[in-house]
Amino acid sequence: MLILGLNGSPQKEGNTVQLLREALNAAEQLGAKVELIHVVDGLEDALMPFCNQCCDPCVGACAHNNKLGDIYDLLAKADGIILGSPVYFGTVSGQMKGFWDKTRILRRNKTLLNVVGGAVSVGSARFGGQETTVRALQDIMLVHGMTVIGDGYEEDDCGHQGACAQKPAAQDDFGLKRAAIMGRRVAQLAKATIGLRKRP
Repeated sequence: MLILGLNGSPQKEGNTVQLLREALNAAEQLGAKVELIHVVDGLEDALMPFCNQCCDPCVGACAHNNKLGDIYDLLAKADGIILGSPVYFGTVSGQMKGFWDKTRILRRNKTLLNVVGGAVSVGSARFGGQETTVRALQDIMLVHGMTVIGDGYEEDDCGHQGACAQKPAAQDDFGLKRAAIMGRRVAQLAKATIGLRKRP
């Protein structure tokens, strides 16, 4: 069982990564193999950092023989994915949006159908757009046919939309706790639904 954390922040050691690591550590404790991915790495050698719909239907030309393609190959093996983004003007970062806009080929091939997904977000203020950012991340996952969950777990509570924190995330004990709960929930449901995902 593979659970991925996808960091949509331009910072590789920032607040969003703090939450993702907490979630991945919790999933790992339940037996999952985990890996943290930075979307900026996938966009690093892209000719264009956003989708310009170069072909329709999409053939994934922007993800051939490059880092973006390597990440998409890894996403295709995932049983669960936790998306994380800082709040940028009430929604996801430009890096996360650019990365996911390029996943049209994954949607066309139903690659992420039934993959379990959760979302985490960090803002500068306590009520700084975290929930709207989480909902944007969930919308991204729903369009791929993913099974979207919140931050509830049977041994804790039913949770809410996702795990949210205020920066500095390392000092937000409640946000870190919710991220860990989400990691456990993603691992639990990924294990329970493993037969629903078609793999080559």
